[in-house]
Amino acid sequence: MIKRIRYIIFLRDVAIMALTAFGGPQAHIAIFLDRLVTKRAYLTEEELIELNALCQILPGPTSTQTITAIAFRIGGPNLAYLTLIVWILPAVTLMIAAALGLSYLQQEDISIDFTRFIQPIAVGFVAYAAYRISLKIIKTRTALLLMLVAAVASYFFRSPYIFPVLILAGGLVTAFRYKAQPKEAKTKLNIQWANFYLWGGVLISAALLGNIWDFRGVLLFENFYRNGSLIFGGGQVLIPYLFTEFVEFKMFLTSEDFLNGYGMAQAVPGPTFGFSAFIGAMAMEEQGVWAQIGGGLLAAAGIFLPGTFLIFFVIRFWEGLKKYRPVKASLEGIAAVSAGLVLAAALILLKPVSDDIASIIIMLVTMMTLLYTKIPAPFIILAGLLAGLIIP
Repeated sequence: MIKRIRYIIFLRDVAIMALTAFGGPQAHIAIFLDRLVTKRAYLTEEELIELNALCQILPGPTSTQTITAIAFRIGGPNLAYLTLIVWILPAVTLMIAAALGLSYLQQEDISIDFTRFIQPIAVGFVAYAAYRISLKIIKTRTALLLMLVAAVASYFFRSPYIFPVLILAGGLVTAFRYKAQPKEAKTKLNIQWANFYLWGGVLISAALLGNIWDFRGVLLFENFYRNGSLIFGGGQVLIPYLFTEFVEFKMFLTSEDFLNGYGMAQAVPGPTFGFSAFIGAMAMEEQGVWAQIGGGLLAAAGIFLPGTFLIFFVIRFWEGLKKYRPVKASLEGIAAVSAGLVLAAALILLKPVSDDIASIIIMLVTMMTLLYTKIPAPFIILAGLLAGLIIP
């Protein structure tokens, strides 16, 4: 009974975060720190940063994998799958609704320019997360150097594969200092392959089904599942992949629709990967409302399931693996590189708005508000939306 109550409280916390977590995966970590670490003490700050770094090594949506991995540690796979649904449901629902609404807005020729202030506000959220995380985990000169190198490298080399390479390299640097770590009793690693086989089985089955059945819903699931199995680095990295695949190559929607949807996605809480539901719904536009809803759900399932299967595979033996001193020593480097990636993300997102003085001011005001006040994130976003409606 006590466990059930604890699980209900945890799912309620997840629902609250799903409705208030604006700013992308980097900003989500700051929210996780506040609610899951400081308020509820489900895990320590070090454990959260460690899990987040582990998820960045794997393909898929980082913040979604992190929150489901936390749930897995608390209540096993059942709680983890419930957490996945609760976490993604608001974003997926809102993005499907946005796709349905966009068709109406286009018919009525109504502008969505009122969302123009959301991007600099989101940059402010990311900058705040970068500051807070680096302040907590950078404690040595080696860690500082790794953070700076990772930030510079990920800023100038935009390949999604740079993320796991940098994280593994950072872990390798500090792994050589393993003798400074206390010895722990090692246990034999018990690797359960079920979720790995599940991930691979769905990948192959979807590809085969897509080749023999030319139904757009199946093609959507297969394409998003494949992208979800290959994308490293979070939602910002996902966007160019989706544009190339669904706009330029398959032409499932126009570039104008894509960019309008991405603008709306900046105002939606929860995982950035929820934008995939918008693309899935727009791809089925000609087949009616129910087909659009189905397309959005299939796209969301395709993009979120691969990372979920993979993190559930790794998390089962992670506790035993990290008891090895080289592995434990590598965590300092992994965490430092992760901080550098957050810093680089803030700089990358700043670039599109850097020529606009008003946007820079909005970003700085957002960051200062988060640092020095207790105003909740949704109110900051609401203020940005209202400003977009009022200011011509």
